[in-house]
Amino acid sequence: MHAIPQFDDAVEPHHERIDADRYHDIYVVGDVHGSRLALESLLATLELGDDDLVVFVGDLVRKGPDSPGVVDLVRADDRLLSVRGNNEGKIVRGEKSPDWLREGDRAYFASLPVAASFADALVVHGGVDPERPLAAHTAEELLTMRSPHGDGYEGPFWYESYDGPFRVFFGHTVHDRPVDRPHAVGLDTGCVYGGPLTAYDYRRDAFVTVDGTTTHRERDDAKIVTPV
Repeated sequence: MHAIPQFDDAVEPHHERIDADRYHDIYVVGDVHGSRLALESLLATLELGDDDLVVFVGDLVRKGPDSPGVVDLVRADDRLLSVRGNNEGKIVRGEKSPDWLREGDRAYFASLPVAASFADALVVHGGVDPERPLAAHTAEELLTMRSPHGDGYEGPFWYESYDGPFRVFFGHTVHDRPVDRPHAVGLDTGCVYGGPLTAYDYRRDAFVTVDGTTTHRERDDAKIVTPV
């Protein structure tokens, strides 16, 4: 088992270390983006027990039809934990103030860890730069990482050359199927764009998906990646 990931002072207060031995099953779930019905369907499919844990990769909100409903689902269940996504980050910084935002929502988003880790797994929203140690990353970089030495959706993507030591679970970049690599697992399969909502079953090394309930946003095909 690898050592606990280390981050710089700006990130460390927002890193949540999870004791995997406390939980029977652990799932990591991709970007929900306000798609409450799809999330309810996925949680019903997972049939969570009292000692199970679900970790979201962030972007619980925005774009979909029921961001408050998603927030309430996650906040009401101690078995559900989310890291912060770039969309939560925009609200925390005041760059976005959607009309559904309620008193206490911004403070909740600010309380979300930028990273969570358990065993040899690291959960962040965007990803990591393979050419730099974790300690050299800012919080914002962990939220928005895509092509640190390329050009956005043109690539190359960070995970294509990342070789550990941690297995990084991430969202942010939309794929038409999950990214399944030895050291990187991508879980944003475009639920809000009509794709499935995807979870990774950590104990069984398997993906669990439910169909999206509807297409809430259209997306250019150039911004939906097919994993190599």
